[in-house]
Order: sequence, then C-alpha cells, then structure tokens
Amino acid sequence: MTMWILIFKLSAGIGLFLFAMYLLEESLKNLSGRNFKLFLQRTTKNKIGAVAGGAVVTGILQSSSMVSLMVLAFVGAGVFTMKNAMAIILGANLGTTLDSWLVATLGFKVDIEVVAYPAVFLGGLFLILFGNRKTMKYIAYFLLGFGLLFIGLSFMKVAMEGQVKTFDFSKYAEMSVVVFLIIGFVITSLVQSSSVTMALTLSALHAGAITFPAAAAIVLGSETGTCIKILAGSLGGNASKKRVALGNLFFNIFLTVLAFTLLKPTLLMITDGIGIIDPLIGLVTFSTLINLVSIIIFLPFLDPFTKFLEKFFKDTDGSAAAFIGNANVNEPETALDLFKRETEYFIHNSMLYNLALFDIDTKRLFEYAAFKTINEKRKYFSKTMEEKYEFLKQLQGELQSFYLSLRTKVKVEQNPLLSQLISAVRSSMYAIKSMKDIGNNIANLRRSSTDIKFNLFTRQKGATEELYLQLNSLMEQKTKPDFEKFKSIFISIQDNYSSTLNNFYKDAQGGNIEDLDITTVINFNRELFTSHKAILISVKDFLLEEKEAEGFNEIPLYTT
Repeated sequence: MTMWILIFKLSAGIGLFLFAMYLLEESLKNLSGRNFKLFLQRTTKNKIGAVAGGAVVTGILQSSSMVSLMVLAFVGAGVFTMKNAMAIILGANLGTTLDSWLVATLGFKVDIEVVAYPAVFLGGLFLILFGNRKTMKYIAYFLLGFGLLFIGLSFMKVAMEGQVKTFDFSKYAEMSVVVFLIIGFVITSLVQSSSVTMALTLSALHAGAITFPAAAAIVLGSETGTCIKILAGSLGGNASKKRVALGNLFFNIFLTVLAFTLLKPTLLMITDGIGIIDPLIGLVTFSTLINLVSIIIFLPFLDPFTKFLEKFFKDTDGSAAAFIGNANVNEPETALDLFKRETEYFIHNSMLYNLALFDIDTKRLFEYAAFKTINEKRKYFSKTMEEKYEFLKQLQGELQSFYLSLRTKVKVEQNPLLSQLISAVRSSMYAIKSMKDIGNNIANLRRSSTDIKFNLFTRQKGATEELYLQLNSLMEQKTKPDFEKFKSIFISIQDNYSSTLNNFYKDAQGGNIEDLDITTVINFNRELFTSHKAILISVKDFLLEEKEAEGFNEIPLYTT
C-alpha cells in the first residue's frame, strides 16, 4: 500500500507541476501583453538577435513549445523568415533551461516551502477578492503558479525518496543509457513539457534512484520529445510551417545524437574539468551546455540548412488568406494577432480595388512594403477587376469562418476587439460592393464628352484619392487617431456628397443633359458616398477603441 501511496504522490506532484507551469505561463503572457511578441518581431532582423529573442522570451514564459508554436504561426504568415524562425527556436531551447536552474537551486537547496505556502495563500486570496480585475487576476495566477510549482516538486522529491527506501533501484543501475534516453523521450512526448521531465529527473537523481549519466540521457531524450507537439502543430499548415517543424526535428535529433555520442567526455568535463561535484547542478549545466554548443555549431550553417528544408513540401496553398491560414485557434493570443493583421491586409487590398476602379495609381498604397511582397507573390496586381473582386470575396469568407472559430476561444475582454475587426471586414467589403456597383458609371463618366459629367467625375476622382490617402496615412501611423479626426473626415465626405449634388443640379439646369444621365449621376454620387463612408467606418473600427468607435453607430449609412 505504501508503494501505491508514493506513486499517487508522485502523480500528484506531476499534476501540480504541470498546472503550476500553466498558471505561470498564463500570468506572464497576459501581464506582458503583446510586448513579448513585438519584442520577438523586433529581434528577428538578424540570426543572433533571433536566437537571443527566442531565449529571452522562452526564459520569461518558460514554455519552449508555446514559443515554437507561435513562431510556426508567424512564419507561416510571412511575419518571420524561415531562417530567423529556426534561429528563434534554437534560442527557445536554450531559454527553457532557466527553469531547470531555478528548480535545481531553489527547489533542492532552499526550504522553498516557507515561501511557496504563503504564495499559494496570497494567490488564492487575491483571486477570490480581486478576480474581476485583470491585472490582479494574473498576479494571483503568478503567485499560485510559483507556489504550486515548488509544492509539486516537493511531492515528487518526497515520493522519489520514499521509492528509494522501499524499492531496490540498484539492479537498474547497470542498464544501458540508451534505455534512459528512450525513457526521456517517452515521458516528454506524453506530458509535452521538458520542464516536467527535468523536475522528475532531478528528483530521481537527488533521491539516488538513478545515476548522473542516466539522468543526462533522460534529459537528452526529452530534447527530441518536445518536437512532437510542434510537429502536430504544423499539420494542416502551409509548406513553411511544415519545413520549420521538420527543421526543429532535424536539429533536435542532431543535438541528441551528438551529445549522446560525446556523453562520457562531456560529463567528465563537467565533473573533473569544471569541478562541479553536485549532480543536480551538474545536470542543469549539462542541459545548458549542450544547447549552447549546438547553437554555436548550428548557427553558421543556418542559411544552407534553410535552403535544404525548402526541398521538402510543395506550396499548394489555395487559400486567399495571407495570415490566418497559418493560425491555430487553440493559441488564441497569436490567432487574434494574425486575425488583426489579416484584417489590415483586407482593408489595404479593398482600398487598392476601389482606387483601381477610378484608375488612381497611388504609389504610397501600392508600394506599402508590409503587403506588397504578399500581393506580388499572389499575383494580385495582374488580376482582372473581376478576379480581384472574387479574391476579396473569398478572403472575406475565410475571415468570417475563422472569426466563428476564434470567438469561442478568446478571453471575454478580447471579444470587443474581435467584434470590431470582423465589423471592419464587413464594412470594407460593403465599400467594395458599392464601388463595384457603379463601376460602369465610373467608366462612362470618365469617357463622357459632356463637360458636366466629365468635370463631376474629375472632382470625385480627386476627392476619392485625397480620402484614401488620408485613411492610409491613419493606418500607417504609430499612434492611434482620435474620434474627432474620423468625425472631421466624415463631415468632409458628407459635404462632398452634398456640394457635388447641388453643383450638379445647378449645372444641369443650364446645360443640355438627358434624364437618364441625371439618374446615372445621382446614383453614382449616392453609391460613392456610401462606399466612402463604409471604408471610413472600416478604418475606424480597425483603429479606434470600442468606446471611441461607438460615436459613429448612430450615423445613417444612406443619404439620398
């Protein structure tokens, strides 16, 4: 019975440790907001920065799998190059060893329960009293996670010590280290956390259940075990995602084989060369050392390695989406970021479509670097107007479908943002539809020999170009515009509609114009106003906060 109690205690320790890791990850991810993602994007300009960024972010979040899955989504969306994505993953493998150092030093060298119990008490108290406040909620998560992490470790440590007293492990001491390598791979594949495998291994090593070489072999096995989750995350993705996942697998197999081949001399260097006698510190040193050395070896060959990966998988993605096709709704934070980026891409292409109908070629929009490469790759600029319209309809459908999947996954406080983004998509599509409906009118007015009609077209073409340059400028700004800016733009749209209509009536009274032409011009002016207002609302919903955006809700869409 004692044996079963120890097994249950060990299982409880693993469960607590996993739950604690989840709480810590959630708290740090939410307390840091989007900063860690922006930091990653800023550091991917070169390989060294990408490695450092991956190490730092993983060191903070303590989840190399989470960082790797996020990188998979971003590389598939074209935010990261495949080369820099691989560099980030290299850094992530190193960053995850920080947790091992904390566990080995605090968990086994200090009576951490003195701090862990009060942390759990305060975390639970804060969660009950202030759980409705976002910041306090995640501070409570952090305190609970910190406390439960070491309480779970204590359970594992006590269970292992008890197992050693009641079970003879000496007969397993002579087993081949290959067996322990496989054990490390299996455990990590099942729990999908190399941190848990390391905690278990440190507990077993501390209790004397396994030898130092056996513990090192388990750690090596866990390096490859973490690949399973990333490989699963790449399934159904595009070629870039699959290549990065495959590259990560190749790297970890290379790391495992190299370190396993040099296992004895490496451990000898740690114990005799560096002089580390404590096996716990020796084990985390081994883990850090092999990841650091593998980065040094691998980094110079990153360029040819990525070219080698490009030989695998064919680019057969028929999706119109540039970003959300690579997102996983089970990672809602990253998915929401990519959904926002896709919405921006949709608005940008909607503007290009409407400007093209007027035959307006503004380099400022067409040369926008963030989307120009994507459009060139998709041959968007060479499509006919009908093909562009069908492309945008397909993209709207994919955005709507993704929205339905994502809305059940995001946090309650993120729902307003998600709703505004899909509203921006709908308004943008409405602007396209209204403009398309008067496509023939635009062509007729542009070619008209009647001065009244041609001059009206010229004025509206200039007003349209000015409006779209204003809206594009707002989209490119680093700071958010205020409500008054949008209000003034709307007033100018309204004034343009009214003045154009009044001027046309005056001109028509003194000119020779047919009844059908009058109807055409009035319809053209109304639909153009509707399109302009819809694209303004789209940009407003994309840029403004929910409360600021509400001011436009009472403005009627139609004016006659």
